[in-house]
Amino acid sequence: MLKHYTDYDRNFYMERLNDFLPEKIVDVHTHVWRKEFRIKEEASGRGPSWPSLAAEENTFEDMNQNNEILFPGKKIIPLVFGKVSKSFDIDKNNEYIAQGAKKYGYPALCVTRPEWDAVRFENEIKKCGNLGAKVYLNFSPDYIPSNEIRIYDFITPTQLEVLHENKWVLMLHIPRPGRLKDPVNLAQLIEISNKYSGCSTIVAHIGRAYCNEDVGEAFTALKQAPNLYYDFSANTNDWVMEQLIKNAGSDRILYGSDAAVNLMKLTRICENGTYVNIVPEEIYGDVSAYSNMRSVVAPESEKITFFAYGIVDAFRRAAFRTGLSRENIKAVFFDNAAGLLGVN
Repeated sequence: MLKHYTDYDRNFYMERLNDFLPEKIVDVHTHVWRKEFRIKEEASGRGPSWPSLAAEENTFEDMNQNNEILFPGKKIIPLVFGKVSKSFDIDKNNEYIAQGAKKYGYPALCVTRPEWDAVRFENEIKKCGNLGAKVYLNFSPDYIPSNEIRIYDFITPTQLEVLHENKWVLMLHIPRPGRLKDPVNLAQLIEISNKYSGCSTIVAHIGRAYCNEDVGEAFTALKQAPNLYYDFSANTNDWVMEQLIKNAGSDRILYGSDAAVNLMKLTRICENGTYVNIVPEEIYGDVSAYSNMRSVVAPESEKITFFAYGIVDAFRRAAFRTGLSRENIKAVFFDNAAGLLGVN
């Protein structure tokens, strides 16, 4: 549930974002779950731990209310999927996603696991609404060191063939410390784009390129992968977004929030090629136990708005510098995803 909404946040939205955004928006990256889906056994995660500060749960009702507050006057159509953690029962979460998506008329993806054979993989996706899969590196076999995980360790070629044949969507969070510029990631992204071209692959977070140093020659290499889409969820780097626009064009870029992490109040900087989230100490307390986190106090903390706004504002700056038209901007926030997902 959204907390700590202030006049500063309201003014930030009205002055910078309201007129920039189209009236209808598709958010292609929304996690929805209930806290009761957490299982007793805690599993060691392979991703960052700071997102756990965002919300204990993000129900359909919470999500709808949060979007109404954050984006007044806009119609938000979320692409929903569950929590990607071994600490949660993904079967129950997928069932909840299927029920909620049907109730509200939202598109949905199924959170899948790499050990599923082709039959189960296909059947589970059909239960969630016949659109595709959300995969995550946490579900890779435990014996693989975190830094050595490859894309094919959590979405198998057999599963990719199912997505390809059904012309389904793949929401892909790429692994490895090198992020977007990693040569293994690039080789497998290019192969997926060309070998499984029936699958519409969305590279989440612009391939986790949160800092300039994460890009390298990736966009040049990825010209060999013309079928990829990119969402800029949880990304506030306007320079990276500018390079994406210049190299991929606006017709393969999608807006995503990464809810519920977008509910956090934070501003992001980069130091020595590593992102750092600056957060209000008054809200999050001592964050020294979390990597990539630093707290500040008033008056500096009073000028920190929601991550949700920082994501959109970064794209606004990139759009201005690259000369995107109103039609281009509408395509990024609505048309591209609406065509991909079959929503209106």
